[in-house]
Amino acid sequence: MELRQIYYFMEAANREHITQASEALHVAQSAISRQIALLEDELGVPLFSRKGRNIQLTKAGKIFLEHAERGISEFEKAEQKIKEYLNPETGLIRLGISTSLSVHTLPIVLQKFHSIHPGIDFQLHQGTVPYLIKLISQGSIDLAFASPVPKHHERIRSSILYTERMVLLMPKRHKKAGKGPIALSQLKNERFITFRSKLSLQELFRDACRQAGFAPNIVFEGEDMDTIKSLVSSDFGIALMPENAAAYNLPETIVAVPLSTPKISRSVGVIRPRERELAPSEQIFSQFIDAFYDRLHRFGQ
Repeated sequence: MELRQIYYFMEAANREHITQASEALHVAQSAISRQIALLEDELGVPLFSRKGRNIQLTKAGKIFLEHAERGISEFEKAEQKIKEYLNPETGLIRLGISTSLSVHTLPIVLQKFHSIHPGIDFQLHQGTVPYLIKLISQGSIDLAFASPVPKHHERIRSSILYTERMVLLMPKRHKKAGKGPIALSQLKNERFITFRSKLSLQELFRDACRQAGFAPNIVFEGEDMDTIKSLVSSDFGIALMPENAAAYNLPETIVAVPLSTPKISRSVGVIRPRERELAPSEQIFSQFIDAFYDRLHRFGQ
């Protein structure tokens, strides 16, 4: 089995036409037909059925196409990684960001990094932490910003960049606003706006309520920070939110109030593959992230 046979097969499969595949590849039709025939002989099954001038994948052909595309993708990734090893200042970093993680410093990080390393580009993906771990395990992304930061996971390594407190968001006209830190137990009769279920922030919120001795009255579940802030501003309810997210783009009608008890926080960090060494460009970015957040929190910026 030769690599060119797989390329010819994939082009013909996607176009369902030998002539069009020939024109796209700038290869004679007879050459494509012969290589596909040799591939079919080696596999022992027909990959196409012929219908006039068009062709269609057989059931075996569909199976082979699925795996062929995956294999070619891995070859292309390997080629890209080799180029990065030859020149670490080039490459594509596939970066994940966990849902509900408001990293308002991320655009600054990417902008500063790109100004120093203009040959390295990014492709961004968003999802829950379990989903990002799955993508890293599959090799679909290279590393990710995550919160909470998973510990002792068999597939990934993690490092904490910083921790942030959770604060209460409430309208300024709320009777408890402006009176200093509040015990969560004092708010058991309030209406709460939270992040949707299965997101770590709701789990953190529910755990805090259990510590305070009550089950919260949740009137809305979402995942968009600005939507939650807007609902708080309209006096629909109050919310628990990470301090950094609360400080960013906060409406003038809302105040962020610290919790006196329980004091809760979450970790924010980076997850990386455990069994794969980072490519040179990824190592450069990983070191840049560590240094950036170290400076940021050392000087309290």
